[in-house]
Amino acid sequence: MTPKEQSYEILANTLIKKMEKRQFEACYCPTKEEALEKVKSYFTKGCSITCGGSVTLSEIGFKDFILSDEASDYSYINRDLAKSAEAKREIFSQAALADYYLMSSNAITLDGELVNIDGSGNRVAALCFGPSNVIIVAGMNKVAPDFPAAVARVRGTASAPNALRLNCKTPCAMTGVCGDCLSPDCICAQIVTTRFSRIPGRIKVILVGEELGF
Repeated sequence: MTPKEQSYEILANTLIKKMEKRQFEACYCPTKEEALEKVKSYFTKGCSITCGGSVTLSEIGFKDFILSDEASDYSYINRDLAKSAEAKREIFSQAALADYYLMSSNAITLDGELVNIDGSGNRVAALCFGPSNVIIVAGMNKVAPDFPAAVARVRGTASAPNALRLNCKTPCAMTGVCGDCLSPDCICAQIVTTRFSRIPGRIKVILVGEELGF
């Protein structure tokens, strides 16, 4: 184990204790492969599963898994099948009733809070209310000292590549720097801090000892 890997594990154990006080279920996986196995361990035959748009989930192999024969026992609500605004709205409505909603978190504070910035709001809406279980997979690169640093991390590090990924016409997509914009394609429309789960264990956080996502 390298010093960096060791530091990630030590920090993760500190965060897990903070998260448990917030009634999150939390664990640490050193690698993305182990993280995927942990995700799969939650599912039961016949359960419904969906997810938000997430680079992290693609990087751990979840997107490939959920579309494979290995996941044939599950019902996958696939947002990528929506070809119109109406179809997308219908899929988002189905997602609100899913047994498992998967996502990453834009940032996590050292006090164990989840900080997420969203455009349309469907992802943070699912985090706040609806799906029976929310599984969050986050690389240790998402950890920030506090809320201001978490927001700064998202706007300074994640917003531009996400805007480019989503083909959004925002100032950050053109300059690489957050313009605190009010453009129609703004991907920073919602800023949500999740500090506590009133349903114990509903929010499950898998911290991964690798740099994942933006």
